[in-house]
Amino acid sequence: MTLIKSISGIRGTIGGIAGNGLTPIDIVKFTAAYGSWVINRTNVKKIVLGRDARISGEMVNNLVIGTLQGLGIEVVDLGLSTTPTVEIAVPMEKAGGGIILTASHNPKQWNALKLLNDKGEFISDADGKEVLEMAEKAEFEFADVDSLGKVISNDTYLQKHIDVILALPLVDVEAIKKANFKIAIDCVNSTGGIFVPALLKALGVETVYELYCEPDGHFPHNPEPLPENLTEIAKVVQNKKADLGIVVDPDVDRLCFVCEDGEMFGEEYTLVAVADYILKNTPGNTVSNLSSTRALRDVTERAGGQYNASAVGEVNVVNQMKATHAIIGGEGNGGIIYPELHYGRDALVGIALFLTHLAKSGKSISVLRSSYPEYHISKNKITLTPEMDIDALMLKVQEKYSSQPNTTIDGLKIEFDKEWVHLRRSNTEPIIRIYSEAGTETVAESLATKIISDIKEILKLN
Repeated sequence: MTLIKSISGIRGTIGGIAGNGLTPIDIVKFTAAYGSWVINRTNVKKIVLGRDARISGEMVNNLVIGTLQGLGIEVVDLGLSTTPTVEIAVPMEKAGGGIILTASHNPKQWNALKLLNDKGEFISDADGKEVLEMAEKAEFEFADVDSLGKVISNDTYLQKHIDVILALPLVDVEAIKKANFKIAIDCVNSTGGIFVPALLKALGVETVYELYCEPDGHFPHNPEPLPENLTEIAKVVQNKKADLGIVVDPDVDRLCFVCEDGEMFGEEYTLVAVADYILKNTPGNTVSNLSSTRALRDVTERAGGQYNASAVGEVNVVNQMKATHAIIGGEGNGGIIYPELHYGRDALVGIALFLTHLAKSGKSISVLRSSYPEYHISKNKITLTPEMDIDALMLKVQEKYSSQPNTTIDGLKIEFDKEWVHLRRSNTEPIIRIYSEAGTETVAESLATKIISDIKEILKLN
């Protein structure tokens, strides 16, 4: 059993011994800490709650609601929802914060509490540490019997989320209707099965082939939207002669597409394509994290904007976007952050913007994909011994490549013209993750192999 306490929330496998898994005791403790933090920080006794459709969701939901009520906090329960929907609801409800019960792309045995501030954005590193400290001290003051919080069930936010998307100037419903798209969708039997069909209908898409849209939490395949997990929708797209396929993860903050020939558009290119459309209509800057494709930088600079990279993690991307006034940003895992709507990854707004872009281009999705710079990312790792000084090792790699442009804001990233290697140490294991990108898969892999060979050589000399 696993329990991971991080600054962005608490994540773990359901069951086991308290402190070793996501047990009811752990859920209550961390909810109480977060609820207390919200009261201390905002003096607002109101929190928005939503969950994905995973099997443990109802159990976790009940524990969270009861704990927040016990603190005297009013709970606005959205029920089955999405991460971006809860993010939008927090400021609309003038709440002190929000909790999303989802383990995102993790398998069904996992669940998590994702924590938001009063802006509907993920809490910062410092705030996360404060919540964790409060949980460890467990010095909570609960409300007396006359001051218990009430629960308000609110199912209006599906429509509210759709309405704010349709109101965006760069979402063109008429263009999408006119394109008469036939679209296959895979929503991995989670809440995308409720939200994505409703959005497509509102966008005027009449032909939708639904795959795994029953929100019962029984994931039919690994829920991470990677090519190896999407073989079925690829076949549906081809067999039904659909124009494209749309895939979301269980909490609907990651988005990827399947081309009409069954080939993957590539989750790295979700952001590239949406950014291309935004930049064509709104000059400005972009941001993605250090491990995301260089194609975004190319597209941004071609449009006369400036690209900036952040450390890995949604909070870091958002902070960099605010600092550089970026008009679009996100992560290479299919996460679109469009500040015109809100500062959070949102697959639903990504779908609306992408379909507008595709409709206005008049191209097939595969032709659109071929119009972007071609890069390939290779993902590798090297396992070390637990006692090893990984920081010293990374410093020696940096010294070896000191003549190349490099950055250490998150591990070590070294650039070689239009190719790069990014080394990041794991927070939980004695490993270094090595991501590399180049114009071909072979070159990307050979770059990684060269760095791994360098690390081994350094280790021999010590």
